[in-house]
Amino acid sequence: MKASKRIVTLLLCAVMVLSLAGVASASGEGAVYRTLYSSEVDTLNYLDTTQAVTTSLTFNLIDCLVEYDSYGNVEPALATSWEPNEDASEWTFHLREGVKWVDKDGNEVADVTAQDWVTAVHYICDAANDASTYSVLRDNLAGAADYYNYTAYQLALPSAKDGVDENGDPAKIIVNEDGEEEVLEEVPEASLDDIGVEAVDEHTLKFTLTGPKAYFVSLLSHGAFMPVNADFLAQCGDKFGTSNEYLLYCGAYILSSFKPQQEHVLTKNPSYWEPECVYIDEVRETYNAEASSIGVTMYMNGEIDAATVSSDLLTAMMADPETADQIHSSRPSTSYSYWYLFNFDPNFDAEYEPENWTIAVNNENFRQSIVHAFNRIPALAAHDPLNPTANMSNTITPSNFAMCDGKDYTSYEGLAAYTEGDNFDADLAVQYRDKAIDELTAAGATFPVKMLMCYNPSTSNMANECQVVEQLIENVLGTDYVDIIVEAGPSDGFLVAVRRSGNYAFMNCNWGADYADPETWTDPFVPDSSYSFIYTSTDPDTKALYDEYCQLVNDAKAITTDIDARYAAFAKAEAFLLDHAFVVPLHTNEISYSMSKLNVFEGQYAMVDTVTYRYKDQHIQEKSMSIDEYNAAYAEWAAKKG
Repeated sequence: MKASKRIVTLLLCAVMVLSLAGVASASGEGAVYRTLYSSEVDTLNYLDTTQAVTTSLTFNLIDCLVEYDSYGNVEPALATSWEPNEDASEWTFHLREGVKWVDKDGNEVADVTAQDWVTAVHYICDAANDASTYSVLRDNLAGAADYYNYTAYQLALPSAKDGVDENGDPAKIIVNEDGEEEVLEEVPEASLDDIGVEAVDEHTLKFTLTGPKAYFVSLLSHGAFMPVNADFLAQCGDKFGTSNEYLLYCGAYILSSFKPQQEHVLTKNPSYWEPECVYIDEVRETYNAEASSIGVTMYMNGEIDAATVSSDLLTAMMADPETADQIHSSRPSTSYSYWYLFNFDPNFDAEYEPENWTIAVNNENFRQSIVHAFNRIPALAAHDPLNPTANMSNTITPSNFAMCDGKDYTSYEGLAAYTEGDNFDADLAVQYRDKAIDELTAAGATFPVKMLMCYNPSTSNMANECQVVEQLIENVLGTDYVDIIVEAGPSDGFLVAVRRSGNYAFMNCNWGADYADPETWTDPFVPDSSYSFIYTSTDPDTKALYDEYCQLVNDAKAITTDIDARYAAFAKAEAFLLDHAFVVPLHTNEISYSMSKLNVFEGQYAMVDTVTYRYKDQHIQEKSMSIDEYNAAYAEWAAKKG
C-alpha cells in the first residue's frame, strides 16, 4: 500500500516540479537548504509543547503513525495499516518493523516499538509533567483524565493541611493560585493501566477512546501521539528535550547541531526507514533577530535559500523585474484560524485600567460596537496589499475545512449568514456604542475605555496591522469612547507573557486544527483554556451566555454517528459565540509572500498544519517561483486535489 502510493506521489511531484513550476530541481547529493529564524525554541520536548516554533523542528525529527501526501491524503508512516472496531471507539495500528531510534550523531540506539507510544501517553497523562499536549489525550483517550486528575491530587496532597469544608466536615485545605484557601477534593485512585493505550505486542498498538471518533486518524499528527523510548526518557529525566543530546530521533532528520540563538542544523537520518524520499541532505537554520528585514537582501546575495517578503517591501519588489520574478505567495490552507478576542480576565498594569475594562467587556453592546466598527479589509491589507481578501474568514472554523455530503460546514444554519456577509457596519456600530454608553455609565465605567492591544514583534507586519485596527475602530466610534493602546510584547515567550497570562484587552489570537472535525475549533473556548478567559467572568449575563454556549458544545459532542446532525449542532454553538460578539473572525492561514527555493506544492499537506513543516518529499529548486509560475502550479494542484 505504501509503496504504490509513494510511487504515484513521486511521479506527481516530478511532473509538478518540471512542468508546472518551470523551475529545475537543484537537489542532489549534499543538497543544503539555508534559512533564517528569529524566535528561539524554549524546549525540544515534543511531548510537552504545541508551539509552532518548536513543532516546526520536531516534526522533522520524530515521525508519526501516519503522514500525508501533497494533496492531503493520509499515508502509512510508522504504522503500515490500521483498523477501527465497529463504532470507531477502538483503533488498532500495525507498526512498521525495523524502524530505529538514533542519537544526534546518527548512532542506532533501539528499535521503535508499540511500547514507545504507551510510554509517551503515560508521560503526558502524569500531571507532574504538566504537558501542554495533555488536553488532546484528555478529550480522546479513555482513562486519561482519571489518571491525570489522580496524579494532580497526589501532587497537591503533601502541601495540604487539615481543615473543614463548608459543612464543617473534615477536609484537606490547599492555597490556590490566587492565594485563597480552598478544599482539596479527594480523587479516586487511578492506574496507568486504565488509560486507553496498549502495546498488544511489539508491533501492534491499540487505542481505546472516550467514545466513537471516526476522525481519530486525523489526530495522529499531534505531538500527543508521538512516540518516545522509555529507557532513554528515564535516563534523561528532567533534561529530556532540553538540547539535541537529550533527544532520540526516528524522523527524516536528526538535529546534529543545536546552538540556541545561533543555529539549528538538521542532517538526514542515516537509518531512516524511507531514505529515498528525503532529497535535502542538510537544513541549516541560522538565528537572526532581524530576519524579517534582512532576509531579502541575503537571499538576493545567495546567502540563504528562502526569505519572507514583508508587506512594506512587496509592492516595490513586485515592480522590479529582477525581484518580481522570484516572489510568490504561500499555498492556501485552512489549518489555522485567526480572530480578535476580548479578554475577560485582564491581568495588565493599573495604568490601563483593568477594572474599567472588566465592566466594559462584560457589556454585550460594547462588544458589538467594536465588532461592527472593525473593517477587516484594511487590516488584512497590512499583510497582503496585493489581495487582502484572499484568506479573509467570517467564521471561527474556516470554510472548506469540513464537508458533509458536499455541504460546507460554514453554510449550516446560523453560520451561513456570517459566511455570506460582513460584520462591518459603521452606522450599526454607532447605535451599539450609544446603547453601551448609557449602560456602562450606569454601571460605573468611565470613558474613554482603554483597550490594551499587544502584538508579537517577531510576527511580520503585526505592528502595522495593530495600528490600522486602532485607527479603524477609533475613527468609527470616537476616541472619547474608546482608546486603543498598541504595545509590543516580548519576541521570545510572547504566549506566556501576554496571551496565557491575560496581559491584553483585545488581541489577534489564533488556533490550529488538531484534527479534522469542527470540534477542534471549540477547544480555545473550553473552561480553563488560555484563550479569552470567558469562563472566569463573574458577570451574571456573561456567565449565563457562556453556560449556554458550553451546553451547545456538549450537545454537539454527544452526536457521534450522524455527521450532518453533528455539524449542524457545532455550527449552532459557533454561531452563538459570534451572535454575542465574543470573537471577531479575521482570516485563515496567513497568506505570506516569499522568495524560496522550495516548491510550495511539493511538501506534505493536511488540515493539521504541523505536517507542512516537514522537509521530507521536498527538493531544492534552482530558483524561486514567480507569481505566474505559482498560479499555474496552484491550478494544477487544486485540480488534482479536487
